[in-house]
Amino acid sequence: MLIHPWDAASDDEWREWLSGHDFGQLIAGGVGRDLPVVTPAHFAFDGDRTIVTHLARPNPIWPLLEEHPRALLTVVGDYTYIRADWNTAADPAHGVPTSYYATVQLEGDVRLVDDPAAKASLLDKQLRHFEPDGSRAPVSATEAPDRRLLPGIRGIEFAITGVRAKFKFGGNKSAGDRERIGTRLTERGGPLDDAALAQLRRRG
Repeated sequence: MLIHPWDAASDDEWREWLSGHDFGQLIAGGVGRDLPVVTPAHFAFDGDRTIVTHLARPNPIWPLLEEHPRALLTVVGDYTYIRADWNTAADPAHGVPTSYYATVQLEGDVRLVDDPAAKASLLDKQLRHFEPDGSRAPVSATEAPDRRLLPGIRGIEFAITGVRAKFKFGGNKSAGDRERIGTRLTERGGPLDDAALAQLRRRG
């Protein structure tokens, strides 16, 4: 991924953003294979260096992670299309369109979690993240119905070893350009235009 200096995100910046984004694609390459396996997944991030998730036991990613316990987790958000006529202060008929987006690509070492008690603990971490009201009982490795359900999944503890983070929101543009583009985003009001606008203004 190309990251220009004006699009690079600081450690604090990507950590804060990732703490509010908990769905991505887990990518495993295995050993000597033509193509990786890409699996969408919800996950919970501890705010520092560890991510936990789980997947169904029949998922095709497991053999690749067993061969080579390394993976890439990529998360994309706050994305929108910037029209050609918005992206120039000169002739709108000859402007160049672009995309605004935030993305974090995490390299990591993977530990597969199969012990029932360890899986229960991992699932509780995810539940505390996604259901902080605590309405779901703690996961039990020994009591029904969890004891019967746990064998159907495997857990993943992902230890982050490398980060590529890019926040592409007109960092190379003038204040006037950013104001003009921000006005257009407000007027259009597309599904993620508000999120992109907030990033544009925050990074301006």
